Amino acid sequence: MASLKDVRVRIASVKSTRQITSAMKMVAASKLRRAQNAIQNIRPYAKNLLKIMQHISSDMDNDGEGQFTTDRNENNILIVTVTSNRGLCGAFNSSVVKESISLVHHQYASQFKAGKVNFYCIGKKGADGLVSAGFKPTVLNTEIFDHLNFNDTTVIAEEIMQLFLDKKVDKVMLVYNQFKNAASQLLQVEQLLPVMDKNEETPQKETGIRLNYIFEPGKQEILEAIVPKTIKVQLYKALLDSFAAEHGARMTAMHKATENADEMLKSLKLSYNKARQAAITNEILEIVGGAEAQNG
Repeated sequence: MASLKDVRVRIASVKSTRQITSAMKMVAASKLRRAQNAIQNIRPYAKNLLKIMQHISSDMDNDGEGQFTTDRNENNILIVTVTSNRGLCGAFNSSVVKESISLVHHQYASQFKAGKVNFYCIGKKGADGLVSAGFKPTVLNTEIFDHLNFNDTTVIAEEIMQLFLDKKVDKVMLVYNQFKNAASQLLQVEQLLPVMDKNEETPQKETGIRLNYIFEPGKQEILEAIVPKTIKVQLYKALLDSFAAEHGARMTAMHKATENADEMLKSLKLSYNKARQAAITNEILEIVGGAEAQNG
């Protein structure tokens, strides 16, 4: 049985750890509330913007394809991983890293062998996980989550779109965690470029009714303006999803850690009481034995 001093040291250590995990849980809950409001506000806008683009492009011929919607031979692949800069959030980061590696090995194995698969890492933990697995990220952005806003996200989106326009990248895949609730996140793998504008359901396909609108200045001009906007909004939505999911995962992880600390404290206090009782019993026995020896 451990000594009383050892048990007291462990109890003090667990109490200190419990205070940290409890404080981190409260901080994550506070940040989650703001992040949740942000993602809930942008989802309807992003969904309707995508529907508008799909509706406009559904009636256009192939010669009306835009520069961001034209399929190419998948020679150069860019995988954008969205993780966090900090840990202590369960399997939030590791799931993105594992899915990205699985995507490379199962879907883009030939391109990877040819050295034509690159990683654009948004978040430090994703880059660290890929480096540990033997991959080398091409680009690393760790500052976007310090002050997450649409303007900074636009810079990243324009950088990725320019790589696509310069034909340095033929396909862009996005891997991130989608926020569902504070206790669960949904791992998402989406194609960011080229934009899949004719594979989704359109109002005409849903109702069977052909809706004719008069477009000004014209469908092609509107499509050329709305497609880049859609790409930027979809990337921004993914970052907001990941940001909210991160705080939800951290809050859940810290809640479980606090509960585990409570259980450990109960066990340690029980051990401490047993050790203390044993020490008192031994002292009583020594006193009684000494008194009997002196009387004898």
